[in-house]
Amino acid sequence: MPRSRGLVTALMAFTLILSLPALAQNDAGQTARTQWHDSIGSGYQRLADHSAVLSSTLSRLCPMPNRQEDGVARMKMAWRDAFLAWQQVRFVDFGPIEQNSRAWQIQFWPDRKNLVGRKVDAWLEQADKVSASAIADAGVAIQGLPAIEYLLFDKRFRTGNATGWTQRCALLTAIGAHLEKVTRRLAEDWQAYGNFYRSRDDFTATTVEAAMNAVEHLRSRRLGAAMGLRGNTSTNAYLGDAWRSGESLAAQQASVAGLSNHFLPGLKPLLTAPDQKALFDDLTHQANETLSEYQSLGRPLKALLDTEAGYRQLQGVYIEVSQLEPLFIGQLASTLDIRRGFNSSDGD
Repeated sequence: MPRSRGLVTALMAFTLILSLPALAQNDAGQTARTQWHDSIGSGYQRLADHSAVLSSTLSRLCPMPNRQEDGVARMKMAWRDAFLAWQQVRFVDFGPIEQNSRAWQIQFWPDRKNLVGRKVDAWLEQADKVSASAIADAGVAIQGLPAIEYLLFDKRFRTGNATGWTQRCALLTAIGAHLEKVTRRLAEDWQAYGNFYRSRDDFTATTVEAAMNAVEHLRSRRLGAAMGLRGNTSTNAYLGDAWRSGESLAAQQASVAGLSNHFLPGLKPLLTAPDQKALFDDLTHQANETLSEYQSLGRPLKALLDTEAGYRQLQGVYIEVSQLEPLFIGQLASTLDIRRGFNSSDGD
């Protein structure tokens, strides 16, 4: 009998030893998800706050007599702040952002057929019917940041009569109010999502995949397509995220900053072995190098594409992003044993 108890005790101890790595991995995953949830939540709240400022700025300054000068400049600045806040959390492609096509409501892109411009023009013809509720029932092309960008930055609106401005003002105010509502609910829903997100081990891989997809999307579509490196042979600044405002490169830089701020810190608990720590250091270093390269550009995408010297500067950024991509998609995926599924950014 004592021998049997000894055998059972030994087996239990052996089983516990075998289970320790899995338990440690689960604990690390929960720690990572807790950090990610908190950090992404702060990013969503920042987006909601800037969207609220944008909405109030549009409704307050739009009707003012100085609209063509200081008022417009301040509205543009408020738009830029909200737009770049969105770019920082744009990599999150799961959870509440999937509800009601919220990502598309915030930023309808790519827009190869100028659907935003055509939809905005159509709505300007019926400005007397514009309201936030009417915008909420309309299509995604009219609901978000690109539509506001069009109304504030497009060259056809640089001059105009009072009647035209009144119509633009009504539409700007309605879209701004809708955007504020969407982003506020997104931030609230992400907080409510917390217990479910933190409790599910599979969300560790989901979050890592989201970051992988974002880096691949950045290199291939957001930068590479405009540089003529995505199957097309000619450069085209109009393929950028925000060509009307000249903020396409700033948007890309903000997305890399978002990965640095909202993704990489939460990743650290998953990479604790010496070789894994080295990978984390490489990821952090390359993200910083990429940000530095973006910061050195100093001019909008179109201006850089128009000259050989400018294009060489963009090549420097492309190289840095290309070096970041295999760290995410190759080494990180292999280290964490993540098998990527279909990436919707691959298709048109």
